[in-house]
Amino acid sequence: MTDETKERAGAVSRRDFLKTMALAGAAASVGGFAAGEAKAAERAKSAARGELPKRTLGSGKAAMTVSALGFGLMGMTYNRSAHPDKAQCIRLLHEAVDRGVTLFDTAIIYGPLTNELLAGEALLQFRDRISVTTKFGHEAIDGKATGRQNSRPETIRRYCEDSLKRLRLDALPLFYQHRADPEVPAEEAAGNVAELIKEGKVLRWGMCGVSAETIRRAHAVCPLTAVQSEYHLMFRDVETNGVLDVCRELGIGFVPYSPMNCGFLGGGINEYTVFGPGNDNRQTLPRFTHDAIRANTRIAAALQSFGRMRGMTASQAALGWLLHKAPWLVPIPGTTKPSHLEENLRTLDFACSGAEWKELEDAVAAIPVTGDRYNAEQQRQVGR
Repeated sequence: MTDETKERAGAVSRRDFLKTMALAGAAASVGGFAAGEAKAAERAKSAARGELPKRTLGSGKAAMTVSALGFGLMGMTYNRSAHPDKAQCIRLLHEAVDRGVTLFDTAIIYGPLTNELLAGEALLQFRDRISVTTKFGHEAIDGKATGRQNSRPETIRRYCEDSLKRLRLDALPLFYQHRADPEVPAEEAAGNVAELIKEGKVLRWGMCGVSAETIRRAHAVCPLTAVQSEYHLMFRDVETNGVLDVCRELGIGFVPYSPMNCGFLGGGINEYTVFGPGNDNRQTLPRFTHDAIRANTRIAAALQSFGRMRGMTASQAALGWLLHKAPWLVPIPGTTKPSHLEENLRTLDFACSGAEWKELEDAVAAIPVTGDRYNAEQQRQVGR
């Protein structure tokens, strides 16, 4: 070994040692405060090994074990204003893998296509360690969204084969129907995906934004691994419309997207926030008008107040509340910032009691939410 090689090896060794000690120290200070020294010590060991706690989506042959927190890629190229260049996004995704994230979520419509291409390039070398999920349903022709839904058999097959190429995979770990197609019964869509599963092109499937009855009908034809829908402290419809109940009954996992309400629950958005005019859908959402943001700031403040006494940020309080709701629930927060990735993953260091989470839930529920979740056209596409 040359002197230069020895020096480089020593530098890497020292860097790994310092990283391990830093993680251990952070986990001890946070975990010890919230969950006791034993939890902090165990979490530090896992963090040093690049591991996160695991959860299982689905059951039986449809089961899929993943990290307790996933990563939503959408905002890296789509619907979230300015974003870092590709090289920076790739570095962040590599860091997420290094920290133990094994569930990464994208979709054909994000871009369209650009998000899948990023995922394929960034995560290729880790495909034996992670799962990259994607979605079909929103129609895209020549790389442009049409605004229509299309789940016809030939379209599902073509989208599957195209996604395999963009993601550089031999099989899709989990293929969601992004939105139900009013022209294609749920049973037919399920049967078409079942054919792709038999062929080995898809391993499991899921649905997004659908009703409890649609879930039941589809699952009877081809067992679902997961249902993905918006769910957070400002939008809890899945608790009352039967979606969570049917997932619990049938052994289907649940993946909350936008678990921090498009970043709002973290407390970083206010009435003066400017959303990118060409690449941010929040400017079209009723809940993100200036007046709505001003009124809803009380909710972000409630999260900050809850977290302040427990050493948590508002984002960690929002994610922690979700994680407490069910052990078969896996949120997929997205970010373009290393500091926010660290913040999100540190949520797993905290252990509040059921009574504490109920305290937060009640405090937020007492504050009226101003503004609808979607505009009328987008709302018509969900809950079918």
